[in-house]
Amino acid sequence: MSQSAIPRTLKRYVRVRERSARFVEFDFAIENPELFVELIMPPVAFEAFCARNDVIFMSDEQAEAVDTQMEKWRYSVSH
Repeated sequence: MSQSAIPRTLKRYVRVRERSARFVEFDFAIENPELFVELIMPPVAFEAFCARNDVIFMSDEQAEAVDTQMEKWRYSVSH
């Protein structure tokens, strides 16, 4: 298998949004948790993805900070 195009020095973050028996919905970010893509994978693929990318699971505090930033941009609300 080919090597990752993402340098290992960059942190990779995962935030699980929803988990069911069939799918895991999650956000994936590289270096900046505020810039992410939304992904959906079966649980087995999700576990492999996380292991392959050596991800950091976001804490509740990190997730709240991201949500606050998103609200500022979306609603022009200053906190």
